[in-house]
Amino acid sequence: MLLFTLISAISQLIDIVVMVVIVQFVLSLLIVFNVVNLHNKAVSAVWTALGAILDPMLNPIRRVMPNTGGIDFSPMILIFGLRILVQVLFFLASMATSI
Repeated sequence: MLLFTLISAISQLIDIVVMVVIVQFVLSLLIVFNVVNLHNKAVSAVWTALGAILDPMLNPIRRVMPNTGGIDFSPMILIFGLRILVQVLFFLASMATSI
Protein backbone atom coordinates (compact mmCIF):
# COMPACT_ATOMS: atom_id res chain seq x y z
CA MET A 1 0.00 0.00 0.00
CA LEU A 2 2.82 2.38 0.85
CA LEU A 3 4.46 1.61 -2.48
CA PHE A 4 1.35 2.67 -4.41
CA THR A 5 1.15 5.86 -2.35
CA LEU A 6 4.76 6.70 -3.15
CA ILE A 7 4.23 6.00 -6.85
CA SER A 8 1.06 8.10 -6.81
CA ALA A 9 3.03 11.01 -5.35
CA ILE A 10 5.68 10.57 -8.05
CA SER A 11 2.90 10.47 -10.63
CA GLN A 12 1.51 13.77 -9.31
CA LEU A 13 4.96 15.38 -9.58
CA ILE A 14 5.28 14.09 -13.13
CA ASP A 15 1.85 15.57 -13.93
CA ILE A 16 3.13 18.94 -12.69
CA VAL A 17 6.21 18.65 -14.92
CA VAL A 18 3.99 17.80 -17.90
CA MET A 19 1.86 20.88 -17.20
CA VAL A 20 5.00 23.05 -17.03
CA VAL A 21 6.12 21.62 -20.39
CA ILE A 22 2.75 22.50 -21.90
CA VAL A 23 2.90 26.03 -20.44
CA GLN A 24 6.37 26.51 -21.94
CA PHE A 25 5.13 25.24 -25.31
CA VAL A 26 2.15 27.61 -25.32
CA LEU A 27 4.34 30.53 -24.23
CA SER A 28 6.83 29.74 -27.00
CA LEU A 29 3.99 29.82 -29.54
CA LEU A 30 2.80 33.16 -28.16
CA ILE A 31 6.33 34.53 -28.45
CA VAL A 32 6.84 33.21 -31.99
CA PHE A 33 3.53 34.65 -33.21
CA ASN A 34 4.35 37.96 -31.49
CA VAL A 35 1.35 37.88 -29.17
CA VAL A 36 3.61 38.47 -26.19
CA ASN A 37 7.03 40.03 -26.24
CA LEU A 38 10.19 39.03 -24.39
CA HIS A 39 10.88 42.74 -23.80
CA ASN A 40 8.08 42.58 -21.22
CA LYS A 41 9.78 41.88 -17.88
CA ALA A 42 7.06 39.53 -16.61
CA VAL A 43 7.10 37.43 -19.79
CA SER A 44 10.88 37.37 -19.76
CA ALA A 45 10.95 36.26 -16.12
CA VAL A 46 8.44 33.46 -16.74
CA TRP A 47 10.32 32.32 -19.87
CA THR A 48 13.64 32.29 -17.99
CA ALA A 49 12.13 30.37 -15.06
CA LEU A 50 10.53 27.79 -17.32
CA GLY A 51 13.82 27.36 -19.17
CA ALA A 52 15.70 26.91 -15.90
CA ILE A 53 13.24 24.23 -14.79
CA LEU A 54 12.94 22.30 -18.05
CA ASP A 55 16.30 22.69 -19.80
CA PRO A 56 18.07 20.09 -17.60
CA MET A 57 15.45 17.55 -18.72
CA LEU A 58 15.16 18.66 -22.35
CA ASN A 59 18.84 19.20 -23.24
CA PRO A 60 19.84 15.50 -23.09
CA ILE A 61 16.90 14.68 -25.36
CA ARG A 62 17.87 17.46 -27.76
CA ARG A 63 21.45 16.14 -27.95
CA VAL A 64 20.27 12.65 -28.91
CA MET A 65 17.54 13.66 -31.38
CA PRO A 66 18.41 14.51 -34.98
CA ASN A 67 17.99 18.08 -36.21
CA THR A 68 14.43 18.50 -37.49
CA GLY A 69 14.71 22.11 -38.58
CA GLY A 70 12.60 24.63 -36.73
CA ILE A 71 10.44 22.09 -34.90
CA ASP A 72 11.54 20.95 -31.45
CA PHE A 73 10.12 17.53 -30.62
CA SER A 74 11.97 17.19 -27.31
CA PRO A 75 9.00 18.34 -25.12
CA MET A 76 6.79 15.70 -26.73
CA ILE A 77 9.45 13.02 -26.20
CA LEU A 78 9.81 14.13 -22.56
CA ILE A 79 6.06 13.88 -21.98
CA PHE A 80 5.90 10.41 -23.59
CA GLY A 81 8.90 9.26 -21.57
CA LEU A 82 7.43 10.49 -18.30
CA ARG A 83 4.08 8.83 -19.05
CA ILE A 84 5.84 5.55 -19.83
CA LEU A 85 7.83 5.88 -16.59
CA VAL A 86 4.62 6.20 -14.56
CA GLN A 87 3.10 3.16 -16.27
CA VAL A 88 6.23 1.09 -15.64
CA LEU A 89 6.33 2.13 -11.98
CA PHE A 90 2.69 1.15 -11.45
CA PHE A 91 3.29 -2.15 -13.25
CA LEU A 92 6.32 -2.93 -11.11
CA ALA A 93 4.40 -2.02 -7.95
CA SER A 94 1.53 -4.31 -8.92
CA MET A 95 4.00 -7.12 -9.63
CA ALA A 96 5.73 -6.56 -6.30
CA THR A 97 2.50 -6.65 -4.33
CA SER A 98 1.18 -9.75 -6.08
CA ILE A 99 4.18 -11.83 -4.99
